Amino acid sequence: MKSETPLDRPRSHTTLLHATPKGAAICRRIARRQLTAWGLNSTHTEPFYSALLIVAELAANAITHGRIPGRGFELHLALTTTVRRGTTLRIEISDPRGERLPLLPTVHTPNSQSGRGLVLISALADRWGTIPRHPNAKTVWAELDLTPTTPEAP
Repeated sequence: MKSETPLDRPRSHTTLLHATPKGAAICRRIARRQLTAWGLNSTHTEPFYSALLIVAELAANAITHGRIPGRGFELHLALTTTVRRGTTLRIEISDPRGERLPLLPTVHTPNSQSGRGLVLISALADRWGTIPRHPNAKTVWAELDLTPTTPEAP
């Protein structure tokens, strides 16, 4: 019988959080704890720190731009292995402001205090984007490839 490694099956974690600075801090701690439990901090150190930065930026955006009083946001982490992509970490942050889609800034001023989060996410993630969420919410997601993909046959 073939022995199964933990990466042969998907692993995921979902948490609902308050859309406050404290909720964003808790989100970062939960992500760190979950990624550590999955062993990413020892086996994939660069993606581990990239993932933590992505979570921090997406959580900050959710509480800043996606906040509706009385409604929270959701963190979802998933670690999967497929033949096509290898092992992938998917980070999702969902907020209730579906009409406010994230856009990469076109102009950066040296003294601006914000506006660089999506540029960082774009640089760190292998893929990122948004998907609508019923009824009027959105999910911003980012993926990090943790293992090299299998070369495609010609």
